[in-house]
Amino acid sequence: QVLLVESGGGLVQAGGSLRLSCVASGRTFSSYAMGWFRQAPGKEREFVARITWTPSLHYADSVKGRFTISRDNAKNTVYLEMNSLKPEDTGVYYCAAGTMLPGIKSVEYTYWGQGTQVTVST
Repeated sequence: QVLLVESGGGLVQAGGSLRLSCVASGRTFSSYAMGWFRQAPGKEREFVARITWTPSLHYADSVKGRFTISRDNAKNTVYLEMNSLKPEDTGVYYCAAGTMLPGIKSVEYTYWGQGTQVTVST
């Protein structure tokens, strides 16, 4: 069992930056691929970024060049650095973990955090 707790969300103006963190419980964090997803009101949850144990990185086209995912296995933490934020980045951001090389589909991830709200104002 893995417990994920996100933090770092908040209200920011367009063009600003935020850094999200996700701390995982357990002693096998380094063996998990970690993903970030987001869900805007009235929309489906969508993939944002993923980092594997290699680490190999993958981003949604909408965030490439603006967001950076990273991990610190010693701290059991995955980060999402978000720059040049846009109003369309608004939503609840979720951290997820999976062991079977999950990709961009939410069903491929086993564990989920409770989410942290990100609001980007114009």
